[in-house]
Amino acid sequence: MQRTDDTPQQPVIGWREWVSLPELGIGRIKAKVDTGARSSSLHAIDIVEQVRDGVTYLQFKVLPAQRKERFVEVSAKLLEYRHVRSSSGKASSRPVILTDVGILGQRWPIELTLANRTSMGFRMLLGREAFRGRMLVDAGKSYYGGKPKRRPPSR
Repeated sequence: MQRTDDTPQQPVIGWREWVSLPELGIGRIKAKVDTGARSSSLHAIDIVEQVRDGVTYLQFKVLPAQRKERFVEVSAKLLEYRHVRSSSGKASSRPVILTDVGILGQRWPIELTLANRTSMGFRMLLGREAFRGRMLVDAGKSYYGGKPKRRPPSR
């Protein structure tokens, strides 16, 4: 596509990026950016519904880092339950929450389904509805936002 002066300039992200979920207390989590998936999904375990003042909230645990056992305990308002078809073709009903995502210094609200993604390669999947009209995807590159610095091992 040839660029013209009136073509809106959108930031470019790679097929995987470090993102934040600030309202959930998650400073960084590696996400697979998937233009083939419509919805976004977050790895969550021990999901429990609680009703407070007539509003349903979900209490759940998120393990932001692959291969680490440190989890973040989260509470978020339940938006709805939605039927979602997985990449293997299996349909299931999943809880959906609304929360902000941070990528490349920008922040906006997205809908996230909660699912056990233990067998998946990424703790979070960022589907096309989350970045449509906001960012372009370069499927051949990763980490346009940079990689976090590794902490030295504690002794």
